[in-house]
Amino acid sequence: MTVQDTPGPYLDGFERILADAATTGRRLTRDELQSHRDLGAQAAEAGHGWRTLVRAHLTAAREGWPRGAAPDSVLTVIEQAVDAFGDGYERAQRLVVRKEEAARREFIDDLLHGRGDPGRLAAHSERFGLRLSRAHAVAVAEGPEKYDETDAVPRQVASELFARFENRRILFTTKDGRMVCIAPGDQDDVLTHFADHAHAVTGQAQVAIGRPRPGAVGIGHSYEEALNALDVAQRMGFDEPLLRAADLLVFPVLARDRQALVELVRNMVGPLEHARGGAKPLLDTLLAYFDTGCVAAAAARRLSLSVRALTYRLERIHTLTGTDPTDPADRYALQTAVIGARLLDWPARPL
Repeated sequence: MTVQDTPGPYLDGFERILADAATTGRRLTRDELQSHRDLGAQAAEAGHGWRTLVRAHLTAAREGWPRGAAPDSVLTVIEQAVDAFGDGYERAQRLVVRKEEAARREFIDDLLHGRGDPGRLAAHSERFGLRLSRAHAVAVAEGPEKYDETDAVPRQVASELFARFENRRILFTTKDGRMVCIAPGDQDDVLTHFADHAHAVTGQAQVAIGRPRPGAVGIGHSYEEALNALDVAQRMGFDEPLLRAADLLVFPVLARDRQALVELVRNMVGPLEHARGGAKPLLDTLLAYFDTGCVAAAAARRLSLSVRALTYRLERIHTLTGTDPTDPADRYALQTAVIGARLLDWPARPL
């Protein structure tokens, strides 16, 4: 390799400094060091590889070796010059990485929250691994801790995900302490594998998958569906590791008209507050009863009660509310009110 084959502009002044400093045995001046830092930064911004740049310096030193200079003096100058050059190069690279990460984070935030111009998002999506002309679905994993992308758990999940699906157009990130995976809507295997691995790594992560939606705005909607599914699971006490928003659509429908839901809960199960011990024990009784298909023996086992004690509680509920949980004609409205109470976090939160 000759100097002419290398990034010549970024070696500006090197041979002159080498000839002068190596011959006299002096150290590089502050201006000479700063000049080399600036050249290193320019080389990094121009995209030149570090190995090529170091080789260029060594080639220039060999071809421009000062006649009669002591080898130690020449090597000292090379060391100082390359060290200053490398300092500028690394600083510029860190700045580029930070700018790239900031751009990626801005893109992700705009995408998940439905902000920004759809055309601009679509133009930048290829750069971050997505093709927004397709429908996408979003999976959100909520673990026992809050994570960001530098933590060990997200790194492990991401590494496994991209190792298995290296040719797929997917995006992995963290948002508000949760792990997020975006994949084409027809590639459910990616999202279920993400869910399985997130649960396996954390031991208890719960993952919700939103419905596939088209375009940039659709990704934001799918993300919100996944978050809402996690919220519903927490309120309703669902402990399944994988939730699908499509299977939980009844809950956002119920919660959409909050005032109507409040009135339903207040009228149907509000009288339970007059029971000794408050409403919660009887509300838990109704929940267990409905969850077990209205089988008294199974509900009693779940509550660690005798069947007789459970039957007494059901009779007490009938007396207080005027609605019989064992009567199919009354059951639907009462069960809907119980679901509404869980969504509203009643009676812990007053209506």
